Amino acid sequence: MTAPSVIDPSEPFSAMVEHALHILPFALAFTVPVTVIGVVVLYLLRKRRLATNLTVLVIIPVAAVVVGVLGVSGFMFNATLTTMLLVCLLVVVVTLPAAILLGRMIAARSVWEREARDRERAAEASRRELVAWISHDLRTPLAGIQAMAEALADGVVAEPREVAEYANRIGGETRRLSGMVDDLFELSRITAGALELTLSEVALQDVVSDALAGQQPVAERKKVRLVADAQAWPVVLGSDPELARVVRNLVSNAIRHTPPDGTVAVQLGVDGTSAVLSVDDTCGGIPEQELDRVFEVAFRGSAARTPAPRGDEPIGAGLGLAIAKGLVEAHRGRITAHNHGPGCRFEVRLPLVV
Repeated sequence: MTAPSVIDPSEPFSAMVEHALHILPFALAFTVPVTVIGVVVLYLLRKRRLATNLTVLVIIPVAAVVVGVLGVSGFMFNATLTTMLLVCLLVVVVTLPAAILLGRMIAARSVWEREARDRERAAEASRRELVAWISHDLRTPLAGIQAMAEALADGVVAEPREVAEYANRIGGETRRLSGMVDDLFELSRITAGALELTLSEVALQDVVSDALAGQQPVAERKKVRLVADAQAWPVVLGSDPELARVVRNLVSNAIRHTPPDGTVAVQLGVDGTSAVLSVDDTCGGIPEQELDRVFEVAFRGSAARTPAPRGDEPIGAGLGLAIAKGLVEAHRGRITAHNHGPGCRFEVRLPLVV
């Protein structure tokens, strides 16, 4: 089969149409196989990077045009054919980098959108879990308060000693509810990015001393020994109330998970440019599969790690460590947890004042 000659622009229009119809089968015979091969290549590369697919997608039509033109011209290189090939080469040189750049941009945006959706789904699941936990925790003290209030109102409890005991219990449950509401408010500020810190130079020694003094009665009721050791006197740039809350939450968590006659040790020191605060308990350790989850909202750990509380020792709402982590990170610090000796160590690192 002899390839037809290239269309002469000086020919009449009807002759040009007739000539085009004459060379159309030849053009299709050369371009269709190239296009089919390109489609197959695209299918084989469907799981590769988006930039690779866009590159192939740019090359396929240019390659089909080049092969079609060469086939129709019978590989007779003249000035017109050479010019057309140079134009095709220029198109490839210009569009190929653009396709690679566009592919990378689209891929990066797709990854970002997928990660954003995953974060949103995780946040929604966390919110639902938090609502479920808090709903359960709120019902328990509210039911106790309601029952004791009804007993007092109905005159079931009439002895002054019993009335005073019921009043004390109602007060204790009320304080527990108030603490949970405070925790929820603090956590909502942290998660919403609305936490505003008034920074100043803070001596961690004073923060730790005040927090331990406040937790000492709780430790004594549970017969847990509190010890402190300051190997240095670090000063950090932070907010005193928020740092005090971090220490209180960590110490309270350690006391809650330490059995009677156990020890909670708080140590303060310096490591390079960081102030280091560590809180050790004697809870028996945290299962390895749970170490990465201890700072999650509403996560309380396995029953084996958490000693059964007495009637006057309510189980926490699972917010303290999440709040501590948010507050530490707001101070550009880092908090970690790992098993240490007979229990677990929570370690806070904060940048020192320079």
